[in-house]
Amino acid sequence: MTAAEPSRLPAEAEADRAPAPSLRVEAEALLAAAIAAVSGGVVGLIIGLLGVGVRLWGDASLASWAAAGAGLAAAVSSALGYWRARTTDGQEWRRRIASWRYVVSTASVVIAHGALAMIGTVALFAVLSRAFINVELTAFWTTVLAATATGLSGWLSYLSASRMTTQRLTTLLVTFIGIGTLAAMITTSDPMWWTYHFSQLGTFGDMSSFLFNGTLIAGGLLVTTFTLYVSHDLAALGEGPRGIRVVGTALAIMGVMLACVGIFPVNVNMLLHNLSASGMALMFLLLLVGGPWIVRRMPRAYFLASWAFLAGLLVSIALFATGYFGLTAFEIIVFALIFGWLAVFIRFMVVADQPEPRS
Repeated sequence: MTAAEPSRLPAEAEADRAPAPSLRVEAEALLAAAIAAVSGGVVGLIIGLLGVGVRLWGDASLASWAAAGAGLAAAVSSALGYWRARTTDGQEWRRRIASWRYVVSTASVVIAHGALAMIGTVALFAVLSRAFINVELTAFWTTVLAATATGLSGWLSYLSASRMTTQRLTTLLVTFIGIGTLAAMITTSDPMWWTYHFSQLGTFGDMSSFLFNGTLIAGGLLVTTFTLYVSHDLAALGEGPRGIRVVGTALAIMGVMLACVGIFPVNVNMLLHNLSASGMALMFLLLLVGGPWIVRRMPRAYFLASWAFLAGLLVSIALFATGYFGLTAFEIIVFALIFGWLAVFIRFMVVADQPEPRS
């Protein structure tokens, strides 16, 4: 960078890498929203006329119908948006990846958007049911509410998938894992699950277990998609082939191990469950401790942050070993450290080509 060239802000650097907003994307997002809203409105009208979903919450309520419609709208819209985005500037590299990897990445993006739309819709109707207690909806309101839920889901999901970058994928991953896990905690049939361990949430065979295990499996798929973007960005940063290969492989293993934690709950196969969790933790340690030798292009501030995460991990291990807190708290802390580190890693990778601030 020459003296005459102004230094770019991190936000500007991110904008250079992200697909720029375009008239085509905005128009297609509105079209997706319109189609989803009309489809949802028709279903809502039928539900209202038949009188099968006139309550906001409970069995056979509008909430379940709207959540299903919102999830479907988000899934279809995100799939179309993600596929269409391959032709935008800066995203051409996605057309060169193997077909199976593109299918996996698309599936993970679709599942995450669909699940978030469903959970968000359920949460919205839960709040509305507390505000309008015992209200019975007419056909007009079932139509309006269903159309709104599906239309918003289709619109937001199309925009999100159309502008996917490494940083936005990280946000999607962390949000999806966090909301899915919280939803499992809230809906669990055993309010004392936390007295056992975190993985207890996946052992009940009910909706909460489906949410918990499904979140881990879909989250694992998202992490494998994440490796495609990270490898591409590290190459653009000028990182060596060895560093790119090690980081990509470690993150891919973390994704597979995270999915296996959900595939093998402790009540199905405790050995495979524990091996999967341990494998994910080992890859995390590898990237934390080996960072200075693996990713040499990352700034010094990132390595300081990594050592802070390592210190937090060691302190939590010591506190758990001394009985200061239980296994559930320890698992939640480690979980938060792993995904917190991922977010920090991506933030620093985006601005790694910027000059470090003077002390």
